Amino acid sequence: MRYASLGQVPRKRHAQVRDDGRLLVEEVMGYEGFSGNESILYHVHSPCRIAEVGSLRPLEREEWVPEAHVHRLADLRPVEPGGDPISGRRVLMFNSDIEVSVCKPTATLDGFYRNGEGDEVIYVHRGGGVLRTVFGRVPFGEQDYLVIPRGTTVTWELSAGEQFWLCFHTPGEIETPSRYRNRYGQLLEHAPFSQRDFRPPLELETREEARPLRLTVRVRGGLQDYKLDRHPFDVVGWDGYVWPYAFNAGDFEPRAGRFHLPPPTHQTFQGPGFVICTFAPRLLDWDPEAVPLPYHHSNIQSEEVMFYADGDYAARKGVDVGCVTLHPSGLPHGPQPGAVEKALGAKRTDELAVMWDTFRPLRLTTLSQANDKPEYAYSWNPDVTGIPGNGHSDGAPAASSVVTGPSA
Repeated sequence: MRYASLGQVPRKRHAQVRDDGRLLVEEVMGYEGFSGNESILYHVHSPCRIAEVGSLRPLEREEWVPEAHVHRLADLRPVEPGGDPISGRRVLMFNSDIEVSVCKPTATLDGFYRNGEGDEVIYVHRGGGVLRTVFGRVPFGEQDYLVIPRGTTVTWELSAGEQFWLCFHTPGEIETPSRYRNRYGQLLEHAPFSQRDFRPPLELETREEARPLRLTVRVRGGLQDYKLDRHPFDVVGWDGYVWPYAFNAGDFEPRAGRFHLPPPTHQTFQGPGFVICTFAPRLLDWDPEAVPLPYHHSNIQSEEVMFYADGDYAARKGVDVGCVTLHPSGLPHGPQPGAVEKALGAKRTDELAVMWDTFRPLRLTTLSQANDKPEYAYSWNPDVTGIPGNGHSDGAPAASSVVTGPSA
């Protein structure tokens, strides 16, 4: 991420800086000890200040272990709205590198939240508002990615109407792909976006209110509650390379070739053990003999998940906006019968999809089970119809367990 600065920052690091005569408190917030990217924030009061320590509530996931290893389709539209931007998150799938949740918040967060053990990306399918942070305010809307570095204290202002988000948590670090950056970290000319597309906080929200407030910190596989006696947004200035930002999927610049280009062309973010890609509206392959749909491929080392966000995805029948497909390792997949012939000669596509590929197997939850469409596994065979259940007689899971913690 590029260098940014907002508010009052002294000429030299670790030097005295005062605001209305008060000596400000310097906080260095960085990765890899003191060797990774960092920002320095200047507080009116100590960021360590708390009034009361509350309880640690373990995070629990109800795992679904299907009996059959097949391609899967889940319709997320029926997932009931509810909760706030934290309590409303319902885990869909996870492994030791990534956790993916569906969130349809209807209430504002009572207090503040900080992820103390991972970076977050939120894809806003529906809705909008303002992400309020210790770094400042970040407005967001539909088709925005919100990238929130670990350790960032936040809360949300939600706009009226429907909210529908995908939330990604990783104990690793969210970055732009390495191949898009030069040795200095600057995005290269051939990258599908530039630094100008990343929207940093617009303005600081410096508050000096003395009143009881709640802070919830995700840490050690649970949510730890604290009571504060002052507002945590007391920063008068900051600078550095670590800060929250928004990036809109419409600002992703898709690439096209004479023949079909593979999914890494659409990569937007990377984390340890996974990537996040944006399949944006784009021109298609222009050779007269080109096949404009993805070729069949086997995920020998990865799990491929696709969320259908907008448009008409030509390679899939019966997959609507708001659905997710999972193509797990060990099984080939590709366009369904008739899709290739139908697409020949097409010049462009209006689809928008968000894909995450993981390099370790994904584990599913009962939310996946509740919204699973088992007939999808047979959709490449037009001679098989009316398949009940889930690859076995009663459609019940083979096993279920409760998993505690983000990296179980």
